[in-house]
Amino acid sequence: MAEYKLLLPSMGEGVMEATIIDWLFTEGDQVNEDDSVVEIATDKVDSDVPTPVSGKIIKILKQKDDVAKVGEAIAILETEGANSAEKPSENTVDINIDENSDVVKGLEEAINASMSETGSNAQITENAGFLSPLVKSIVEQENISNQELESINGTGLEGRITKEDILDFVAKRGNSKGENTTQEKPQTVSIPAPTPPIPSAPVKVNAGDEVIQMDRVRKIIADAMVNSKRISPHVTSFIESDVTNVVRWRNKHKDLLMKREGEKLTFMPIFVHAIVKAIQDFPMINVSVDGDKIIKKKNINIGMATALPDGNLIVPVIKNADQLSLLGLTKAINDLAYRARNKKLKPEDTQGATYTISNVGGFGNLMGTPIIPQPQVAILAVGAIVKKPAVLETKDGDVIAIRSLMFMSHSYDHRVVDGSLGGMFLKHVHDYLENWDLETEI
Repeated sequence: MAEYKLLLPSMGEGVMEATIIDWLFTEGDQVNEDDSVVEIATDKVDSDVPTPVSGKIIKILKQKDDVAKVGEAIAILETEGANSAEKPSENTVDINIDENSDVVKGLEEAINASMSETGSNAQITENAGFLSPLVKSIVEQENISNQELESINGTGLEGRITKEDILDFVAKRGNSKGENTTQEKPQTVSIPAPTPPIPSAPVKVNAGDEVIQMDRVRKIIADAMVNSKRISPHVTSFIESDVTNVVRWRNKHKDLLMKREGEKLTFMPIFVHAIVKAIQDFPMINVSVDGDKIIKKKNINIGMATALPDGNLIVPVIKNADQLSLLGLTKAINDLAYRARNKKLKPEDTQGATYTISNVGGFGNLMGTPIIPQPQVAILAVGAIVKKPAVLETKDGDVIAIRSLMFMSHSYDHRVVDGSLGGMFLKHVHDYLENWDLETEI
């Protein structure tokens, strides 16, 4: 028998710690590999931590409401076999030796000789973390550079690169031959530290009043909203759009899509599609601010504000939305919405948004003035779709007809988005929706 330390895994860029919400097993319980053993909460999302090994939980090191750092042991398991107490992953060798020893010098000579023979720059460094022998062999065979390794988001324990990760990278790399495969290093945007909260005016509690303590998520939302208003001078533009064609198109395709794909067709994929096209027309909406620098984002990642059953809000992210078809957007949106409402999102599902949409119409509201999620510089709110009489221009003159109308409001950061840019962007979204082609395929 051997002891195995269950560590708090890496949960994505910028997430350094998590709070223990609840243990799903107790000391003495037997768990199997990949069982979710503990629920955790970060400032991004709540999620579960699975165990990478089978064994018996002999000691829980972090109790409910305790805060654990990434890489810190949260429990000890008793396992069969000669597992190391901090075994990184299956088939991984972790040897602690003196860096000046003959073993290290010999290893360096062997690597350099191998690189000279193959012309490869795929030297394995500590930057890539622990790599299993199988992954290392694939790296060497495919001449994968250190820079490319660093660009791979590992899905294994603590973000380590698995066989599936490296094979997926090789496949995508093969499909993009002839293109520049050098990965753009992510920009680090410095956000000013939140100022201490300004004390609110004293509130008198009268007999019969109920005092409700904010939960952790509500506190995070409150701090983020106050911080955004402090950082960004908000300006909001409004427009009313005739979305009759959109409504007709959706009514025509929603039953067909459910039957063919088992997917529900909402208006959100259509809105996101129009937003993406408008961002491509006006890429300076897809930016962040870093001091006196403007970071123009390469990827178009659309955040989707989603209400949770408990009344709180979360913003899952549709990554690379510009690369998805309408069907792809539909599937991605349905998946994120389902996992958000069932607390199955991973931390990375809520990171990296470059622009956000909020559907205030889902609550029957005609319009709203949303607050910009930092470090983005703009957010669009869509209101309820309402049938109204409207004046239409025809070749025979003006006529009054019943149309489906919707208000949209666009809040933007006046530090970098002026009224002309913010207004023209909104007008382009409006135009794409009003001129929706009824023959569009999905």
